[in-house]
Amino acid sequence: MKTHLALSMVLTGAMLAGGCATKKYVRNTAAPIQAKVDQVGEQSNRNTTGIEETRKEIKSVDEKAESGISAAKERAMTAENKAGEAMGKATEAGTMAADARSRADKANSEIASLRNVVSNIDDYKLATEATVNFGFNKDKLTPEAKAALDKLAADKANMKRFVVAVEGFTDKTGSPDYNNALSQRRANAVVNYLVTQHNIPLYRIYTVGLGEEKPADDGKGREARSKNRRVEVKIFTADQTMASSGSPGQ
Repeated sequence: MKTHLALSMVLTGAMLAGGCATKKYVRNTAAPIQAKVDQVGEQSNRNTTGIEETRKEIKSVDEKAESGISAAKERAMTAENKAGEAMGKATEAGTMAADARSRADKANSEIASLRNVVSNIDDYKLATEATVNFGFNKDKLTPEAKAALDKLAADKANMKRFVVAVEGFTDKTGSPDYNNALSQRRANAVVNYLVTQHNIPLYRIYTVGLGEEKPADDGKGREARSKNRRVEVKIFTADQTMASSGSPGQ
């Protein structure tokens, strides 16, 4: 009996000893594996963080690229608009230059014609004339003045070579400076009527405002002053038949 009990105790001790050895083995074997797993986990976490940071950097680059593209498009549109404006201004400048050349050519032609007139000035003789009167301090044509100018224009209808002299005057009322300006306005009113109503070329007309100079009447009364408020219009022609047969009008 004692022998059997002793044998049982020995077997039990052996089994306990074997169990402790197995747990120690498992611990020794599992520890490096767990350490490796922990290392892999940490590496995975670092990779995840790196990936997230990379995504943020890529997003930032994309946003900057999109902003740059938008800015580039805006600059391109602005440049295109400015180019269009520049082209428009260039076209306008070309048109203005063409108009200027046209006006210059016309002016040169008129100057050449005038020079021809001046070179033959001795050939020009008085063909017809008219005097139109104005109200006190007025520079507007009266119906009577327009009628006189209409007759003057009719008298020159067949003239080919002619010039028109227009001289404006005032009475002695007022300052010399004011009267000079008033006489010029009166002369301009006559020129405007002849040009617009009778198509007389402006380059054929010579205009001057003489103020109170060369009075028609040296008197000091109302009638004398009325006569002096006037514009004298004279047509000279180089057409021989007109110059020899024409009689000045009143």
